[in-house]
Amino acid sequence: MEDTKSFTMSIKDKWEFQCATSTCLPFVITTALDIRQCQAYCLGQDHCKAITFQQAISKCQLFDNIVDQNYNLQTNIKATTMIVILGTRMPPEPTTASTTPSSAVTTSISTTTSTSSTSTTTAVPVWKLVGSMSGPRDEHAVSLLPNGNVLVIGGHNGSVYLKSAESYDSVTNIWTAIQSMNIARGALTASLLLNGKVLVTGGFSNTYLNSAELYDLGSANWTLTGNMNDQRYGHTASVLSNGKVLVTGGANSIYGLTSTELYDPTSGSWTIAANMTYGRVRHQAVVLSNGSVLVIGGSTSKSAELYDPSTGKWTLTGNMSAIRSYFTATKLSDGTVLVTGGDNNVAGVTAELYDPLTNKWTLTGNMSIARKTHIGLKLSNGQVLVAGGSNSNDLASSELYDPLTKNWTVTANMSAARASHAGVVLMNGSALVAGGKGLASAELY
Repeated sequence: MEDTKSFTMSIKDKWEFQCATSTCLPFVITTALDIRQCQAYCLGQDHCKAITFQQAISKCQLFDNIVDQNYNLQTNIKATTMIVILGTRMPPEPTTASTTPSSAVTTSISTTTSTSSTSTTTAVPVWKLVGSMSGPRDEHAVSLLPNGNVLVIGGHNGSVYLKSAESYDSVTNIWTAIQSMNIARGALTASLLLNGKVLVTGGFSNTYLNSAELYDLGSANWTLTGNMNDQRYGHTASVLSNGKVLVTGGANSIYGLTSTELYDPTSGSWTIAANMTYGRVRHQAVVLSNGSVLVIGGSTSKSAELYDPSTGKWTLTGNMSAIRSYFTATKLSDGTVLVTGGDNNVAGVTAELYDPLTNKWTLTGNMSIARKTHIGLKLSNGQVLVAGGSNSNDLASSELYDPLTKNWTVTANMSAARASHAGVVLMNGSALVAGGKGLASAELY
């Protein structure tokens, strides 16, 4: 991470400021999920000198003029006040007043109680806006390229399906338009092949698509390759250890296909593979550590099944606790698979783990809020970042799953509520999210 900032704050539990004059009113009043998020907001404002946080109503107040408050405090058992200790902010605050939020990616906050000299430092990640794409995108695809850049492809801008593509440079934080695909498409897949090219398959563009095309980073050009045997959108694509790509399910005039097929990058052709047991759309697929592919859920099924590339056969494995669609599936460092949200085709809070050794699912801790159309990304520390999505409204919230404790921790909100967005973990360990319904912006965690 970059741009680390820190300060040390004294804690005054069950107290709040009593203002003698109007000049001591907070310059920001916002909502925060917990006191750590309120602290992070203060750290992001260069002239913030104190906070008061009320957990019961999620109220976070930022103060920049504590001299006028004369340190007058009154008792409030529902409030916690924290004051920045003079001279501890790093880097020091600017000499001119500013209430523009900082763009720090990582913050460090030290806290001390008023009765103890002991201090602890805890990293508090926040989100940083990193420019905007050329326009809004949802139902698009992203791929991390071998050079560290991110390729963003297709989607829908609220009016039309897109064939445009652009590249994000993680060093300069600059977006650059590149050559467009040959065919506009949303609800597509994008897969980085072993040869460094990106394969895009299917999708929807006012019609169901069976076309596929390749992006060559060297030439920065798109080339049509062989057509799939079936039109499909809302499908999955998984790169196998032998370099071939397994595409499964999706929808066309049939909502929930059982068909699967294999793409051979050497010949540029598709071969029909064995059908799955159940039709699936808006499902997930994960390549397991043993090379088999776990295909999970979909709009009509809580089932899961395994594809063995060595035999070309499918085998049913354990069922999840609920039907899931528009959910996430993430392989953890220990080889298990975490699925989140999308319960029963609506937003859900539940999460569960698949163990390839036992072929069984186990419910794990619930998320803090129900989600669907969110993203789930495994970070370099092994934790899983879940961000955005929707329930009755689109969501800006994000949270972290710790595989060691099997617990969720709420982390900082994104700058905007996002649903049907896309995300990827960069080579430097940061997580990039881009777009969402009506959004062109992107940000880093």
